[in-house]
Amino acid sequence: MSTPVEPAPRKPSFVGQSAAGAPQSWHGKVAADGPHPPETDRYLLYIGLFCPFAHRANLVRHIKGLQDILPIAVVKPYPKGDEDGWPGWGFPASADEYAGATPDPLFGARYLHDVYFKANSNYTGRYSVPVLWDKKLGTIVNNESPELLRDLQTSFNDLLPADKAAITLYPEALRERIDAETVWMQRDLNSGVYKAGFATTQQAYDAAVPVVFAALNRLEKMIAAGGGPFILGRQLTELDVRAYATLIRFDTIYVQHFKCNLGTLRHDYPQINNWLSYLYFHVPGFRETTNFRHIKENYTKSHGLINPLGITPMGPWPDVEPFYEPDLTKVRVGGVKMPQVLELEAQIEPKL
Repeated sequence: MSTPVEPAPRKPSFVGQSAAGAPQSWHGKVAADGPHPPETDRYLLYIGLFCPFAHRANLVRHIKGLQDILPIAVVKPYPKGDEDGWPGWGFPASADEYAGATPDPLFGARYLHDVYFKANSNYTGRYSVPVLWDKKLGTIVNNESPELLRDLQTSFNDLLPADKAAITLYPEALRERIDAETVWMQRDLNSGVYKAGFATTQQAYDAAVPVVFAALNRLEKMIAAGGGPFILGRQLTELDVRAYATLIRFDTIYVQHFKCNLGTLRHDYPQINNWLSYLYFHVPGFRETTNFRHIKENYTKSHGLINPLGITPMGPWPDVEPFYEPDLTKVRVGGVKMPQVLELEAQIEPKL
């Protein structure tokens, strides 16, 4: 009997690449009129609690009340593998191995790449999260974070009570605004922190960091102008989900690990810090989907070139400051006033 051959290492992946789309990816959707109809417990969502792009999908899952309809499986935050990202994210052998991570409930897979190869044995893309799996058809439905962020808002509405089915993060009246603001937020903030953090030259780093803080300056003013408690005012939208998944990691990881240290949220951005505290402590789903141990240990223990000793910082303390001021006119509008940052901020479209 021949011994099965371990698949050859494929392309590496890091969390920031999830935003750009894989060279091979799945773009299906759970919908009543398609091959993946909505059914309770037919699908499994593979995520990492460390990953901001998987965090988006899990946030929508909680906001829509899909926990009993759409179960999750959670990979360990580290180790990732060699410098090429092989073998990639792994599952614990038992639920006790790493708190919050889960064994693969479908195949008993050791690594996430095993799940990808179940869907396509010739897969050559990245082994990223999130991944939505169809148990009945035995394949991946979708592994693109922006699509899952949008699709999960409506995919299971037929199975939900009326109040949950009515929830949308993409309301008709705000769609044009959401689409316009998403462009710079994704480019300069969500992906921008990775351009800074994974820069391999001083020139690339120096170019990337001011862009991140120009985006933060822009967001600080947007929150103040909207009046709160959300970015666009009274309506929770996709912009809040997109921004939260990055900014809950900002003071914790991006400031020190990615050297995004022109400022901190808790010191330089009072409006953002106030908004972040409101979401974390007062909006169901945000605190429940945030795991600071997974976040800290993923970045600090799986990026050997950035942090070769793998030491995880204890701070900042507390993880999120627990004070919220509902009257935003009483909250200072902050920002980083570095000339290069201000110049880049002025270039962001659409204009405020």
